[in-house]
Order: sequence, then structure tokens, then C-alpha cells
Amino acid sequence: MTQWTKETFTLNTGAKIPAVGLGTWQSKPDEVRKAVAAALKAGYRHIDTALAYGNENEVGQGIKDSGVPREEIWVTTKLDNPWHKRVEEGITSSLKSLDMDYVDLYLIHWPSSSDPEDLKKHLPDWDYVKTWAEMQKVHSSGRAKNIGVSNFGIKHFDKLLNDESCKTTPAVNQIELHPNNPSPKLIDFCKSKGIHCTAYSCLGSTNSPLAKDETLAKIAKEKKLSVAQVLLVWGLQRGTSVIPKSVTEGRIQSNFELDGVKLSDAEMKELSSLPDRFKVCGDSWLPVKVFFGDDE
Repeated sequence: MTQWTKETFTLNTGAKIPAVGLGTWQSKPDEVRKAVAAALKAGYRHIDTALAYGNENEVGQGIKDSGVPREEIWVTTKLDNPWHKRVEEGITSSLKSLDMDYVDLYLIHWPSSSDPEDLKKHLPDWDYVKTWAEMQKVHSSGRAKNIGVSNFGIKHFDKLLNDESCKTTPAVNQIELHPNNPSPKLIDFCKSKGIHCTAYSCLGSTNSPLAKDETLAKIAKEKKLSVAQVLLVWGLQRGTSVIPKSVTEGRIQSNFELDGVKLSDAEMKELSSLPDRFKVCGDSWLPVKVFFGDDE
């Protein structure tokens, strides 16, 4: 019986990231504080935020409200695109907002060094490889126990990992993963390099085809589970950590009621073979293209 709520994945640093965390993207500030406290009281030990979400302060307050000691909680935050040239300022800002001395994981949010003066433009003299060199300094200083990336594809890794400035392989790649965006080729590539994948938007979204998928609904009904629980265990059994977002206390709890749940090989294959393709998060808002359709 797998105890998913106690399960961790060991990173290439030896650190152990809790398998199930709480995502906070698109959660309103007043809701986030309560959601974080509720999640930690329900047993979660992994909270995911980002400078770009504008809610690090509330996440920090929610952690304090919970009464759970800081050292028992895995906290991930991310460097925002216009801050790529200012990594030192970025981590300082995040730690101040969170009211913490360190984060467990610090990620480059996107492989786009956007111009702070004009977000529709990419900096002409900078890119994510140079950003990574600065991220390595944050890691050395101990303010980020682990460093990684988010929304990176195989092309990005090929460039980064082969650059002489890259002394530390990213510990994590946080990417959108669900049965309508399964990205098996990208996951396998990351595994081959010792990079763990965390799944964001792991429940799809309310307007994704998953919400109406009959195969998914059938498996959930047969197993007496919610669709969300099936999607989370699908992600976990693929070896990815999952960070479902919710601000509803009941859903926060049900998303964590996963112990002993197991999908058969046939069920896993069925879900991994769903024909629909859908991305919650695209790249049209960025000054550069970051998704190339090469993750399958």
C-alpha cells in the first residue's frame, strides 16, 4: 500500500521532495493564506509559489498560521522573467516576502529573459544560460537548498547542460503534465539526466477536455475516487511530484486522500493514451517561443 502522503522523490542533490504539494498559481492573496494553513494542517509538507504569483507574503503567513515548524516544510518559489539579470535581488525579494532565511527549491520560472522595461521584448544581451550561472551562486550561498528550472524543453536543456558555465545540473524541471499533455519524451529525457519532474496544472483546468473525458470518469467511478484523485495518482505513478492547486478546504483535503490508491498498468496505459491534447499554459504571452511540440 503506497502511502503517497508520506512519499518523497530523491533529487540529484540527495534532497527528498514530498510527492504531493499545494500549488498556489491563480489563487487570490486572501485565499492563499487560509489555503496554505489548511493544507499544512491536513498533512501537506510541500508548498509551491512564485514571485510572479504575487502571493509569497500570504504563503509565508499561512505557513506561520499552521503552526508546523518551517524545517518540516518544503517551500518552492521561482525567479520571474524580468528578474533574470537580477537573480540576487530576486531571491532576496522572495525570501523577504516569505519571511524565510532559505527556500528548499528555487526555479527559473521560464526560459525567457524578458526586458523589465518592455515585457514584449527579450533582453538582447542575456539568456537563461547566464541566469543559471547566477542561480548557482544562490545555491552556493545556502539561500536555496536546491535549484532548478520550469517550463524547460529538450532544446533548452541541450543548450544549458552543454555550456561550460553549467556546473550544477538542475534538480527539478517543473512542467505542465496531465493526460492531455503527457510529455513522455521530455520526462524520459529529464530522467536520463537525473532531473526530477514536478507536474503543475496536474488536474488540467475547468475548461480542459479532461473535465468531460469519459475514460477518466469511468476509472474514477470504478475505483470510487474523484477524477482529481485519479489524475494525481496517474502523475505520482509516473514518478513525478504533483502540486494540485485549490483554495477550497474540502478539496485540499480530498486531493491529499491518496494513500493506498493504485492504478493498474492497464488503467495507466488508458490514461496515457487519451487522444486529446490541451495546454493550460501556452507561450504566446512571452517575447520568445518556449514550447516546440517536441515533448512526445
